[in-house]
Amino acid sequence: MPRPFRFGVNLTRPTPAAEWRATCRRAEDLGYDVLLVPDHLGTVAPFPALVAAAQATSRPRVGTFVLNAGFWNPVLLAREAATVDALTDGRLELGLGTGYVREEHERARLPFGSAGERVDRLRRTVEELDRLLGSEEHLPRPVQRRVPLLIGANGDRMLRLTARHADIAAFTAARSAPGSATGLLPLDAEELDERVTLYRKLAADRAEPAELNLLLQIVAVTDDPEAVLRPLLEHVPGLTLEQARELPAILVGPLEQLVEQVRELRDRYGFTYLTVLEPYMEDFAQVMARLREA
Repeated sequence: MPRPFRFGVNLTRPTPAAEWRATCRRAEDLGYDVLLVPDHLGTVAPFPALVAAAQATSRPRVGTFVLNAGFWNPVLLAREAATVDALTDGRLELGLGTGYVREEHERARLPFGSAGERVDRLRRTVEELDRLLGSEEHLPRPVQRRVPLLIGANGDRMLRLTARHADIAAFTAARSAPGSATGLLPLDAEELDERVTLYRKLAADRAEPAELNLLLQIVAVTDDPEAVLRPLLEHVPGLTLEQARELPAILVGPLEQLVEQVRELRDRYGFTYLTVLEPYMEDFAQVMARLREA
């Protein structure tokens, strides 16, 4: 029996307090289950934003999507997470990743490191968080017995770490673009199949299966997919319109087609928790509503 669908929105715009609260309430009214924030310079500071989001709403959970482990000392992060969980009455979901934007580390005067070093840093952070938040002696105490841990992963070592530790396994359906410090290229269906298959193999001995999450990169309810996808086609040499429309993390087309694509994401890969970026919040809400009518 598959898990019920859950839907999250990653709120990325730094806004004044009144506008932030209004956006959070709008997401709640649209039916989103989780209000999320990223961890990039130029966006909101994650933990104050989550407390404000929880205060403005009553139903959605709140979470990070995802924290850059290179920005955080694990001991201080445990304090932040426990405090936010307490102040939000146990609504926190903690998302972690390695970080992938070198320029942000340079601006913050923090070491970036190789891909392997960043995975090692994340592993140490996760293990320390498990130790601290799992101890009855740690103060402050979170409300939840275990704050759900989401790990954003794609590479083999990251999938192994996710299989071992994460309550929520988040797939970006994208990989780093060669020669780019910030760019990502979308995975096609076969590439994502391979990643999910490897994760399932690594997680085969888990007592409790993790929830599988997918970040949708572009969402648009439209009868003119080419107009929406033109910037992507220009960004990815050789990608055709038809290929772009078949990418798992791209939902662009008429409403009923998008509803069927989401059902296929669940049936083919097992994704029951889907996240969209803030600019697509309104369009994806139409898909959510249709799925919940069924």
